[in-house]
Amino acid sequence: MRKFIYLIVVAGAAILINLSMNTKSNKPLKIGDKVPSFSLLDQNGTTFNSSDIIGKQPAVIYFYPKDDTPGCTKEACKFRDEFEIFTDLNAKVIGISSDDVASHKNFAEKYHLPFTLLADTDKKVRQLFGVQKSTMGLLPGRVTYVVNAKGFIIYIFEKQFGAEKHISEAIKALKSS
Repeated sequence: MRKFIYLIVVAGAAILINLSMNTKSNKPLKIGDKVPSFSLLDQNGTTFNSSDIIGKQPAVIYFYPKDDTPGCTKEACKFRDEFEIFTDLNAKVIGISSDDVASHKNFAEKYHLPFTLLADTDKKVRQLFGVQKSTMGLLPGRVTYVVNAKGFIIYIFEKQFGAEKHISEAIKALKSS
């Protein structure tokens, strides 16, 4: 029995060490930082260049774990339902996950999402922003960045659960800027 417990402890420690080594990323961006330049394919397979938007109009960039999962679907549909508010505030909404273009296309069509979804399949943009994995490193992090028209981050909201709150927080931040 002692050997079994010892093996479980050693295996658990090895898993945690491995997870921590595999979740390395850049230092997380913070309020006041300028959004870095990046390019990714959108849900239509078209190259999206951040420099076409960032520094020219407000934006809400949200990182989410996975297309067509319960929390991510609620979040995306809430952005869809409140999309007119973002449009009235001249803010571009951009969702980013590691799903591929085809997955994003299906997700956008299934739920009639009127905003841009970007395929960060190699997780380079997630790392560029320093988005950490969730508790225990099991899920990609859920973080929303609100960016002003000059390209600077004015608000960050990070919460894995309660995905719909990301939208109300983003609207509040845009309205108060």
